[in-house]
Amino acid sequence: MDFREDEEQRLIRDSVRKLCEGFPDDYWEEHDRLGQFPDEFFNAVAAAGWIGIAMPEEYGGAGRGIQEAAIILEEVAASGAAMNGATPVHLSIFGMHPVVKHGSAAMREKYLPAVARGELHVAFGVTEPDAGSDTTSIETFARLDGDHYVVRGRKVWTTKAFESERVLLLVRTQKKEDVQHKTEGMTLLLAELQKPEVSISAIPKLGRNAVRTCEVVYDDLKVAVADRVGEEGAGFKYLLDGLNAERILIAAESVGIGKAALRRAVRYANERVVFGRPIGKNQGIAFPLAQARTQLDAAELMVCKAAWLIDNDMPCGTEANMAKWLAAEAGFFAADCAIQTHGGFGYAREYHVERYWREARLMKLAPISQEMILNFVAEHELGLPRSY
Repeated sequence: MDFREDEEQRLIRDSVRKLCEGFPDDYWEEHDRLGQFPDEFFNAVAAAGWIGIAMPEEYGGAGRGIQEAAIILEEVAASGAAMNGATPVHLSIFGMHPVVKHGSAAMREKYLPAVARGELHVAFGVTEPDAGSDTTSIETFARLDGDHYVVRGRKVWTTKAFESERVLLLVRTQKKEDVQHKTEGMTLLLAELQKPEVSISAIPKLGRNAVRTCEVVYDDLKVAVADRVGEEGAGFKYLLDGLNAERILIAAESVGIGKAALRRAVRYANERVVFGRPIGKNQGIAFPLAQARTQLDAAELMVCKAAWLIDNDMPCGTEANMAKWLAAEAGFFAADCAIQTHGGFGYAREYHVERYWREARLMKLAPISQEMILNFVAEHELGLPRSY
């Protein structure tokens, strides 16, 4: 087994790292504090061609895979941008993954080049107030009427809804009680967002405040049949392609946040002198930081494995879930250690580690909770009875 990145992957990592140097921690602290979308950063990433990294070359992308996308997003998060920087980018990557794999030629031709250029923002609309992690219980319904669907329902946790022109929207086209299997009867639509029939409101939240997350209400929104991804009723299956990619990319970002936090913690531990000695000389400080590094490296290996599997069209559900679980734990542990290393200063915004901590905590909840991942592993890998 060769664990070395190839020359192109190393070039991607170095290039993204250099780009991110133009957006220091103070930039992200200000945008988080003001709740201001990082347009300058997003436009710079788009101009460099990174948004289309995993899209086919014939549609304006780079023709690479989730492995390269993971490298980009890890570096973005590790720069100190954390989730405020990574989220605007990853939504356009994993959000369009089902379109790349299952969209019609006309749909790919129409939308992918604009997304790759950063001209078309895309959101992801799946979760509902009464469904949560039970995706098969969604109630947003699309009624077929001639050459278009009419969508009515409500979604929550739709990130970047204010900035996005389109949303990859999971709807029911058959009621749950009318299908044999609960995963049937769901359809993916690439719907318009900025329409009078759509109401968007921000959800106040703990962190990642430069990128607003929203409740979105659809009141008889018309969506052309041509904007349906793949076949009607097969949306859940298509969604899984996007969800596995999402979990891998989120895992890479968790590792990146952990690296950013660890970098600041180690520097502070070397510079901060108490009782005549740098605090990093104390094992109570040094050991947790060493443990954080160990856990981050282990998580990164699972991210690499999962990304390799998905890029080679191999089953990767277990690995994608495990990567997300390991990385979320490792990233949050590193961020928590960074606050503890800084002592009281860790609670101050000027040292930035509290922002890393707030954003790393999200990864243990979304896009799937740690508990639901363990449910998956227990059932599908250990053969234990389904618990829900």
